[in-house]
Amino acid sequence: MWKFLGFKNGDNYIKNDEKKQYELNYDNIPRHIAIIMDGNGRWAKEKNLPRSIGHTVAVENLNKIIKETSDLGVKYLTLYAFSTENWNRPAEEVNTLMKLLAEYLKKQLNELHKNNVIVKTIGDISRLPDICIQVLEKSMEKTKNNTGMLLNLALNYGGRDEILYAIKNIFNDYVEGIISKEDINNINVEIFNKYLYTKNIPDPDLIIRTSGEQRLSNFLLWQCAYSEFWYTDVKWPDFSKENLHEAIKDYQLRNRRFGGIK
Repeated sequence: MWKFLGFKNGDNYIKNDEKKQYELNYDNIPRHIAIIMDGNGRWAKEKNLPRSIGHTVAVENLNKIIKETSDLGVKYLTLYAFSTENWNRPAEEVNTLMKLLAEYLKKQLNELHKNNVIVKTIGDISRLPDICIQVLEKSMEKTKNNTGMLLNLALNYGGRDEILYAIKNIFNDYVEGIISKEDINNINVEIFNKYLYTKNIPDPDLIIRTSGEQRLSNFLLWQCAYSEFWYTDVKWPDFSKENLHEAIKDYQLRNRRFGGIK
């Protein structure tokens, strides 16, 4: 269910029924898509199932979306898998999420590698359980020389924490004499980007959030300055290839000006 009643493309408003007829333009696929995978618990509640089942089905849905984004030619896919605030959830639920993460990578690593996917993480993974860290490190090491889509897992990630992380690293470089006071005075966006978790990764062109919520929830706060947003009521366990195509079609019909005039 699309949240947009219509949007402006040039001087004309495009209606939803016209958007549905629009054919996907494979020459205008977003280079970087980021997804806030929301609604697992509510999906389970609607079906009178434990929240853990919602998370299990959500993980099973990853393969389909990862494969489709890769097949479409997306170069970077960032998935908001576990936020810095998610530690506030019940310990049992957190443990389930960590277990599912480790099991998923163990099971799917060979397939990801076979499909030329590069596995990376953003966030402070040092706080994750040892088994998760080990599996993540193995995944990153095994796929580091691949040349396909970069799968970026946001784990123990928060946008505010990332900005503080960058500032602290800049200060440390100054204290250690790596950069001078003059360098600090001349810091610009490009230089600051190099201190973020996402260094060497372009800002997301399209950010998708499932389950009907319309907020960022501390996700890629610095990087989203000119991202396009797309919201759907579909909860992540039910998010399909067709939903992904809808989001990309909507993105393709927008007029991206980046503060200028076209």
